[in-house]
Amino acid sequence: MKTITLHVNGSTQAAASEDRTHLADHLREALSLTGTHIGCEHGVCGACTVEIDGAPARSCITFAAACEGRAIRTIEGFEHDEVMAQLREAFSAEHALQCGYCTPGMLVTARDIVLRLPLADEARVRLELAGNLCRCTGYRGIVLAIQRVLAQRREGGAHAA
Repeated sequence: MKTITLHVNGSTQAAASEDRTHLADHLREALSLTGTHIGCEHGVCGACTVEIDGAPARSCITFAAACEGRAIRTIEGFEHDEVMAQLREAFSAEHALQCGYCTPGMLVTARDIVLRLPLADEARVRLELAGNLCRCTGYRGIVLAIQRVLAQRREGGAHAA
């Protein structure tokens, strides 16, 4: 065990971890941030998606020790984020969640799509979501929610958070 220090959701967090501990496990077990869900544990399903240094990343295949000193943002860290607030509202309005297991990772990915691809059409949104699996919704509501936020932001002139 060794102590690793991460900058998680805007604050510095130090906790003991084994070298082989994945970031998802470290966040959930050492830091009690249970919003990051663990699905496949192979980086395929996207349920564990968090931001590392501002970019979406699979926390189930990233070693916590490799993130020493890096900025990590979990779903809990988006509480006051304007884009995430728009996405949460749109997900609700478009019935884009059912069981909710994929939702934290889906929202982190959706936020990245909105900020990185402000002109994305339905085909591009679907392509970008390909790494996030949902067994309940059929993706229709998720795609509509993201398109809703993209349209709102285009109409409002917003292109960056």
